Amino acid sequence: MVLEVAEINVVPGREADFTEAYRRARGLVAASPGLRSMRMTRGVESPSRFVLLIEWDSVEAHDQGFRRTDRFGAWREALGPHFAEAPRVEHFEDVE
Repeated sequence: MVLEVAEINVVPGREADFTEAYRRARGLVAASPGLRSMRMTRGVESPSRFVLLIEWDSVEAHDQGFRRTDRFGAWREALGPHFAEAPRVEHFEDVE
């Protein structure tokens, strides 16, 4: 299992629009094979900062099962207009 962490900075004043776009587009990611869980969080001290946390079976599941599909383009089309900058995305593994 890998954890995708996406740090998303939204244009100040567009947080509500971003949140609504996420709610509408969430199913595009949720339908991906290899997805285990997904949640979006919002900064308390920095309300324009969001962190998306997605558990995948593998990095390949993220890449092949979502990023290389038409669903990814639709996702970026829905959320992208609200980004202040490109999101920072990394994958993490548990330490045992």
